[in-house]
Amino acid sequence: MAHDGQDLSLGSVILPDLLDLTGAAIAPVETLFAAARTAVRDRVSEGGRVSGALIEQHQFAAHGLAWLATYVESLRQMQNWANRLREQGDFGEVEQLLHQIAFGEYLAQVKGGILMNQGEILRLADMGVTDLSPLDTDAIDTLLAQANSTAARTRLVELMEERSAEITVGKTGLDEELEMIREQFRRYAVDKVEPYAHEWHLKDELIPMEVIEELAEMGVFGLTIPEEYGGLGLSKASMCVVSEELSRGYIGVGSLGTRSEIAAELIIAGGTEEQKQKWLPAFASGEKLPTAVFTEPNTGSDLGSLRTRAVKDENGDYKVTGNKTWITHAARTHVMTLLARTDPATSDYKGLSMFLAEKTPGTDEHPFPTEGMTGGEIEVLGYRGMKEYELGFDNFHVKGENLLGGEEGKGFKQLMETFESARIQTAARAIGVAQAALDVGMKYAQDRKQFGKSLIAFPRVSGKLAMMAVEIMIARQLTYFSAWEKDHGRRCDLEAGMAKLLGARVAWAAADNALQIHGGNGFALEYTVSRILCDARILNIFEGAAEIQAQVIARRLLADAN
Repeated sequence: MAHDGQDLSLGSVILPDLLDLTGAAIAPVETLFAAARTAVRDRVSEGGRVSGALIEQHQFAAHGLAWLATYVESLRQMQNWANRLREQGDFGEVEQLLHQIAFGEYLAQVKGGILMNQGEILRLADMGVTDLSPLDTDAIDTLLAQANSTAARTRLVELMEERSAEITVGKTGLDEELEMIREQFRRYAVDKVEPYAHEWHLKDELIPMEVIEELAEMGVFGLTIPEEYGGLGLSKASMCVVSEELSRGYIGVGSLGTRSEIAAELIIAGGTEEQKQKWLPAFASGEKLPTAVFTEPNTGSDLGSLRTRAVKDENGDYKVTGNKTWITHAARTHVMTLLARTDPATSDYKGLSMFLAEKTPGTDEHPFPTEGMTGGEIEVLGYRGMKEYELGFDNFHVKGENLLGGEEGKGFKQLMETFESARIQTAARAIGVAQAALDVGMKYAQDRKQFGKSLIAFPRVSGKLAMMAVEIMIARQLTYFSAWEKDHGRRCDLEAGMAKLLGARVAWAAADNALQIHGGNGFALEYTVSRILCDARILNIFEGAAEIQAQVIARRLLADAN
């Protein structure tokens, strides 16, 4: 590869004392974040208390605080990752470059403007922070000036080409067992998913049952279900690895396990022992496939205003009436985790209950054969392999024994207890989609010749690929940290939210840049990258739109500042 005469030897690209420099940069950024939190809290407080109305009025600043916090945590976790690798003797040239570029770019964005998305750039002044002197340190000056150089990005891509046989760009920092799991599911995705995914997408077909059966045999649906209930009893970190690699093959396949993961989490956290004994082994084996039925037309993220009602009859059973929308994989499934209002006198989350509503799986000709239930497909841009549906319920029968936990009015609380896992899982899927974009973008850049050389020889092309790899590692470390916290029984709604927020943006940026590398061909349906772009777009919306996610993070940060 031509490098315009630059000396790209190791010594000239990687900064001396790199980990000392990056370590020294974290405390000043934390100081700046503390100032931003104080400034934003002053704006949104009334009478010494945080006001929801004022948060909405100053939404840009509040959401910006969430993004700044996400960047601070990202830098912390990259530093922790780098320190672990150094201790293990695994902090090689690729890892050093990933780390160096990450700090150079994210520090520059903190100082000059964080990309909340393409059209919204957060600047510190937007949060009332005008004193940037905490960033005036020798370490930060050096990183800003030299860390994310063209030479560093070019060298990283050169190494990526040399080591293309490796599954990930750089060591992930996970243990050997988890990397063996990664390798197993990467092989499966390469053999059984990638060759067929684009055809499933173009034909808008359901993922074949054969794939679901194979995933069931591999334990995907019972990955984190305790062994006593028929699962494998593995960690959330293992779930991340599996979700990454399957989503790298196709987000639809990577999302199959999500439904079982969330349904099982609901039952483990809030179900009776009888419900656990009945449903968890069936989910773990893949014998029963669940779907989540929460969202309603015109409610979106405002779950507290749901209107679907469940009326108890004289036999202790329930009749459900109402409409639901954006229900994934609804036709094939055996049971719905269904959120409905059992207390008609309420108009908020307090009157909601969760049901394990049984149904008969449908066919292509008759997708919803169960009495009291109708449905229609929502045609979508991407994420097609399980299909999306609108559902209607008219006196749909649910057994009284299938009220989750046997108690009414607990539905919203039960659902909230699953949000950490759901967002960690979504962040992992985002990493997989971003990795798929890097895979196809890099291959095309290597193969496509323009002006007498491969596209990858051009700095703006290689620079795009380098930043994809860097941000994938940043999102990965943030996601693994949230999974680690979850596995150790610690509250991690903040960390999981940050992982999901960043991961979704990284996936979209990677897909967009990979398509740009393809040029006009990227706009052609026959090219895989066109599907990856469509699939990536949903990640900023489901499991909490980016704006809602930032709002949740901001409220937590501001409450903790009391």
